[in-house]
Amino acid sequence: MEPLSSSSSSVVGGGGLNSVFVYGSLLADEVVRLLLKRVPLSSPATLPNFHRFSIKGRIYPAIKPVENNKVTGRVLLGVTDPELEVLDIFEDVEYERRLVDVTLIDRYEKLDAYAYVWVDKNDPNLYGDWDFEAQVFTRTIEEQNGGRSSLADHCYPQLIRL
Repeated sequence: MEPLSSSSSSVVGGGGLNSVFVYGSLLADEVVRLLLKRVPLSSPATLPNFHRFSIKGRIYPAIKPVENNKVTGRVLLGVTDPELEVLDIFEDVEYERRLVDVTLIDRYEKLDAYAYVWVDKNDPNLYGDWDFEAQVFTRTIEEQNGGRSSLADHCYPQLIRL
C-alpha cells in the first residue's frame, strides 16, 4: 500500500477513470456535489484492516491501518483524473492518497480503489470510533440553531475556494 502523489497516473480504473473509497464527510452527496459538480455512481464497500477514528476538535474522521478491523463506506466509481485532483486538494496534507483493496458489499467483489489515509500514524488526537449518522445529526441540530443554510456551508466553508 504505497502513498500516491496527485501526479500519479490512473491505475485503478484505466482510461482516466478512478475508484475512490470514501468513509467520512464524502459520504454526504451534498459535499461530493459541491466538490465535483456531480455525484458519481457509487457502491457500498468495506475496507479491511483499517479503523475510522474521531479526531479531537474536528468533525471529520481519519483512517489508519489496524489489523482485524474494517471501515464501512462507499466507493465512488468513474472519478476522473481532474476530479481526483480536486479531492486531493480537499483532503489536504493531513491525508495521503493510497491504493487499497476494498470489498463491494452488494456484489461481494474485491476492487482496487484509492483512499485517503491519515498521515500521522501516532497522532494523539485520534480516538475511538467516528460515526457518520451521529455527525450528521449533530450538524443538523447546529444548523437549525445557527441558521446555517447547508451542511457543506456549515462544516466546510473552505469548499467555497475550490
